[in-house]
Amino acid sequence: MSVTTQLIDNQWQAGLGHDFSSINPSNGEVVWQGKTATAEQVADAIKAARNAQLGWADMSLEDRIVILENFAAELKENSEEFATIIARETGKPLWETRTEVGAMTGKIAISIKAYHERTGTTENPMPGAKAFIRHKPHGVVAVFGPYNFPGHLPNGHIVPAILAGNTVVFKPSELTPHVAEFTLKLWLKAGLPAGVINLVQGEVDTGIALASHQDIDGLFFTGSSNTGHLLHKQFAGHPGKILALEMGGNNPLIVKDVADVSAAVHDIIQSGFITSGQRCTCSRRLFIENSANGDAILEKLIAATKNIKVADSFSEDQPFMGAMISEKAALGMVAAQQQLLDMGATSLVELKHLEPGTGFVSPGIIDVTAVKDMPDEEHFGPLIKVYRYTDFDSAINEANNTSFGLSAGLLSDDSNDYQHFLKRIRAGIVNWNRPITGASSAAPFGGIGASGNHRASAYYAADYCAYPVASVEADKVNLPQTLAPGLIIE
Repeated sequence: MSVTTQLIDNQWQAGLGHDFSSINPSNGEVVWQGKTATAEQVADAIKAARNAQLGWADMSLEDRIVILENFAAELKENSEEFATIIARETGKPLWETRTEVGAMTGKIAISIKAYHERTGTTENPMPGAKAFIRHKPHGVVAVFGPYNFPGHLPNGHIVPAILAGNTVVFKPSELTPHVAEFTLKLWLKAGLPAGVINLVQGEVDTGIALASHQDIDGLFFTGSSNTGHLLHKQFAGHPGKILALEMGGNNPLIVKDVADVSAAVHDIIQSGFITSGQRCTCSRRLFIENSANGDAILEKLIAATKNIKVADSFSEDQPFMGAMISEKAALGMVAAQQQLLDMGATSLVELKHLEPGTGFVSPGIIDVTAVKDMPDEEHFGPLIKVYRYTDFDSAINEANNTSFGLSAGLLSDDSNDYQHFLKRIRAGIVNWNRPITGASSAAPFGGIGASGNHRASAYYAADYCAYPVASVEADKVNLPQTLAPGLIIE
């Protein structure tokens, strides 16, 4: 059991709330235990961040960068241990968690580049003075992390936030506390000053205490659309607080006239089933043309899906899919599938819960073409909903028939089809002949509608981590040679 679960002002403390634990979804083993942070401890963490903020912002940018680069070095040195911790706590295959740690490492250099390009200092001459544009940190920001990428996604908020001079109170998912704890231990090894990043572990009550506290200047959130909408409502009437939301999506992938059937199937599987379907960019809806080519693609997709290997994170022969985050999540997908079947859908490949007490499920495909009044829901798991279409524009219209707008894609050999699609589809990430789950940290990441609040993250995270300040400056006060009409100064 981890006794000291909270990091406040660089001091590890025991939580004073109730017990909670983290379970390896591959085998049901307890991998971490501790106590939640109370509202008082959350307030202490915010106070520590506030006390540290001015000193941290007063440090030179170069000195802050040294600490960030030290953190990158710690990630590299401890990459295998870190990947193992992520795999045990999330159920993801080890090959995938290794890429997550690599993405965390690469985030440092990318964030530094983005800071200079998007929020640095510019100077322009003007008669008798100079004009400056500078960027200042907001102050103390709360960061909420998700369970699917418990290292990489909060890192995408934290690194640009502290680089800009903010201090942070970090509340990770209650499902991945061990990953968060290990992350903060690496930050301490990197030489992070006291109070710059504070960790509060806990469940819903801890999150509410942090989000509702009056002394935070902003909140950066990655997670479910439901929670994001609640936060948006909570922050209504508080225009002085910056809110950045990265939420989910009911993402469409349209397939049209693809000669290489195997390549199309590969990109569909990568889009729908990577990370056991637990990526916010995963394809939830697959539009396949009602044609001979569409039939061939669907036939091969069904066969390939049945052959996808699902196994433990550490299997010597690495699987494509590991366990979902919990047995509860796995059973939720089984229930979602049954709901669609009850509405008139047809199962093409059944999603099955493979082992009681675990998060293991097999990937599923379900034809929903005949379903009327389809629910606009993000089913966060490995279930692809197939729509057969005859008209390209009608497929695009149905693809846009969602409140979400995160990612979308087209598989087609015709560039004219893509240009047509690109102009009409509503999403923040639009790919052509590539899986829709891949997003570069060197590009903006975000969506529209219920997928976000127009605060794109990744490369554009710099934009919400600092605010612009415009200045006109002169070395001394000067009386103009010519006064404005109506003025007499003797």
